[in-house]
Amino acid sequence: MIHIAETVAVGSIEKFLDAEERDRLAAIMNGFLTDEARIRFGAQRATSIHEIPGHSNEQAMAIYEPAGRIEVPRIPDQAENLLQRAFDRARPALSRVMPSITACRPWTYVEYGCGQHITGHLDGIAPDPLAWPRQIAGISVVISEAEAGGAFYVESTSSDRLWNDRLQHDAQEHGYANGMWLANDGADHSADWYTAMPRTRWSVTPAPGTALLYGSQLTHGTDPVTRGHVAKFISWLIAERD
Repeated sequence: MIHIAETVAVGSIEKFLDAEERDRLAAIMNGFLTDEARIRFGAQRATSIHEIPGHSNEQAMAIYEPAGRIEVPRIPDQAENLLQRAFDRARPALSRVMPSITACRPWTYVEYGCGQHITGHLDGIAPDPLAWPRQIAGISVVISEAEAGGAFYVESTSSDRLWNDRLQHDAQEHGYANGMWLANDGADHSADWYTAMPRTRWSVTPAPGTALLYGSQLTHGTDPVTRGHVAKFISWLIAERD
């Protein structure tokens, strides 16, 4: 049974990647991201992993990443395999915090330069909280730190406005613990109700190689990089039907 606590939890896995693995990933991506590729996945990119119903890709990108970023949604197989092995190695620690997680979706590489960031938003139990598989949490691991700025944050709130529906008597039929709450769709900066909702920010700058976990019903984002650049891999942790 999926409990709401998993979808609003935060956690960390120290040494998710060791120094040798980080160096290997950096070498793979540096080889992959030629000057032409950096432009193609950066300034010339016309699609995003983030979507907003009723908005174009260009509009969604302007809301989520107003100063742009490099985004590689399909990373080289060598990098994907290394990161999936790291996930498998971390599963005992993951299961203590988010016991319903069974798999990790393919990884995405992102890079932020000076002035770039991702605005606060919820991923949600996408794409449908009553269908399988279910997105329980995000995972992020930095392989190269910015010289300044670029901190990751989550935001908590006690506002009723965030929540759309509470599963009551039929919760267990859908694989949730009784009393499960589901967040409203569109919890991002395209929605006036979301931007007006009071939130409390918690910021962190993890050591390179540390994996951060953040529930899918928890606001998260990053501060703008002010010097240098930050490179990281992100993915989503899912629960599959038994």
